[in-house]
Amino acid sequence: MAGKVYLIGAGPGDAGLLTIKGRECIEKADVVVYDYLADKKLLTYASENAELIYVGKQANNHTMKQEEINQLLVDKAKEDKIVARLKGGDPFVFGRGGEEALELRDNGLPFEIVPGVTSAIAAAAYAGIPVTHRKVAASFAVITGHEDPSRAESGINWKNLAVGIDTLVFLMGVGNLPHITKELIANGRPGSTPAALVRWGTKTQQEVLVTTVADAAADVEKHGLKAPAIFVVGDVVNLRDKLQWFDNKKLFGKKVLVTRARQQASKLTGKLEALGAECIEAPAIQIQAPDDNYAALDKSIAGLNTYNWLIFTSINGVEYFFNRLENSKLDSRALGHLKIAAIGDSTAEALRKYGLKADIVPQEFKAEAILADMLPYIDNNSNILLPRAKEAREVLPEGLRKAGAKVDVVQCYKTVTAAGDYSNIIKKLENKEIDIITFTSSSTVTNLLKLINNKIELLDGVTKACIGPITAQTCKDNNIEPDISAQTYTIDGLVEKIVDFVE
Repeated sequence: MAGKVYLIGAGPGDAGLLTIKGRECIEKADVVVYDYLADKKLLTYASENAELIYVGKQANNHTMKQEEINQLLVDKAKEDKIVARLKGGDPFVFGRGGEEALELRDNGLPFEIVPGVTSAIAAAAYAGIPVTHRKVAASFAVITGHEDPSRAESGINWKNLAVGIDTLVFLMGVGNLPHITKELIANGRPGSTPAALVRWGTKTQQEVLVTTVADAAADVEKHGLKAPAIFVVGDVVNLRDKLQWFDNKKLFGKKVLVTRARQQASKLTGKLEALGAECIEAPAIQIQAPDDNYAALDKSIAGLNTYNWLIFTSINGVEYFFNRLENSKLDSRALGHLKIAAIGDSTAEALRKYGLKADIVPQEFKAEAILADMLPYIDNNSNILLPRAKEAREVLPEGLRKAGAKVDVVQCYKTVTAAGDYSNIIKKLENKEIDIITFTSSSTVTNLLKLINNKIELLDGVTKACIGPITAQTCKDNNIEPDISAQTYTIDGLVEKIVDFVE
């Protein structure tokens, strides 16, 4: 397949604002070339074999010069590769996408432009500032706050711009704010005109500074506001008081450390971010195949006809069991003769995906509760299969055996301490940059402690949120006092309890 370059607008920051076409282009790309302002979550859409190349440019810190980026795109396309060029915002709104496209055209290489949501509109909208409003502003302009330094004269018509447009949005203008505001006032824009700066617009670390044209430069210096930020000028800024919606969410500004396994963290992260939290995913655990490489589980599946009960204690247990069931060329019909018990609504929901409804789901999601519910149905003829994690407690199998049942406990997965560099997390904890830590299992507690070298003092002042009493007890056993213990032992229950605590 001939090489081709897609110049993709990655949007203003919120990964959810990427277009569908943009995602499709990333998914099929051989090479992804991405900027500083392109959210790193977008890289998860790339294939495992894709080459990822960072070419970010910050003030006085350019990974590559623009000419080098242009040549990189040309070289990769000439290798017959599909290239996804991810650019913050929209590629044709001060994104130098035009320069890159011209270079490709000059080299006879095909390209497509995939427009993106520009921060000029989106960052203002997330701050509750509409760039137009029928009763306030009938026009708006987007202006660069950082002109091409090689130009002999300014390309901005300050005289007409200052008084001829209702709403002005300057991009990349924080460093030049004294000059921008001086020109506006000198050309007729009243110094009292409402203005706002929106830093990291659309992201959970968004900051909004409301000011006036005359006071903007001094206020930015006073509050230490840094790039990247847009500068909005106009009466529409006054609408923020009524239209503010993003930065008044229940968890906005809270920095939450999510310690769940990477393949499971997205659900919890998504719910917290929907409430405005900034999530730092740092998995303390990693889920792996059991020590015997499924030998015991496969043997139990081969002998399913000898059991009359099957118990699942987690979503992972369900997923790993059914993966091995399929590996044995079987499906849910092989379980038709069995009674099934499940700890928790989430585990029961995972079973429903395979067309199965659990016979017993205790109201309290822990081993003691499922044991109490099952005891009336257990006798000496009960043969029970319990596929679960290697690290699980013995309360359930011991209680069933005391009731006369024969119980086969088979390991279908294990949790181990996650691999990776935790120095950045340790630094954040040392600098008090984390507000809340979530613990979704006992293993996330013990393994986090390993990853921070058992420095429990790093957790002082951080809110510890546990998914339930068993996890909370593990915290206490390790000299950590939990602040939150969910009464409903699910992700939804944990998030609800965190919101209650914060409020």
